[in-house]
Formats: sequence, C-alpha cells, structure tokens
Amino acid sequence: MPWRPSGHSLRTVSEEDLQGLVRRRLWELARTPAEASRLSRWAVPAETIERMTRRGGRSFISEGMAEFLARALGVPENRVRRAAGLPLVDDPRADVATRPHLRLVRDGDQT
Repeated sequence: MPWRPSGHSLRTVSEEDLQGLVRRRLWELARTPAEASRLSRWAVPAETIERMTRRGGRSFISEGMAEFLARALGVPENRVRRAAGLPLVDDPRADVATRPHLRLVRDGDQT
C-alpha cells in the first residue's frame, strides 16, 4: 500500500490568506455570511463563511467549493484558489485586457 500523509485530505486554510480575503470582501461589499451563502446558492454554509471570518478560526475548503465561494465574494475563482493554496484552473478571462477605471491626477497636471 502506498504511503499517504495522515490527517484530513482537505487543506487547512491559513488565516492570512483565504480568511483575510473573506473578511475583507464581506466588509467591502457590506455582506453578512448569510447573504454570501445565499449568493453561493447555499453551497457554502453561512456557518463556514462565518468561521472563516473569525481570527484564529480555521476551516477547510475543497476544490469544488472554490467556485461557489468565489461567487459569494464576487471575485474570480483563481483568486480564491490561490489564497487557499489550491491548484489554479484555466480561466478564459485571465487574458482579457482591462483598463483602469480611475484616472490619476497629479499636481500641476492640466490634461
């Protein structure tokens, strides 16, 4: 029988990465964990999202959950996957050129 590491097969999410992303996005969008859960079509329970927002709290995330959590947070799936340490998926939107929505104005700029 091949050797396998003991413990859970799902990764433990580090507080600084995914939990920080979840906290920040819920705050930026003024969403509650229940609203985010609803936007994920209830695939990510509100209790799990709430646990991710607590400092020192730990949660598990699977590859299948990343898409739904990204939808709940309004971010691309690869952003959630990168924060969770999961492998990235092919994203056709990654090559789309975007322009800044804000114009930078400097002192003395007349244009």
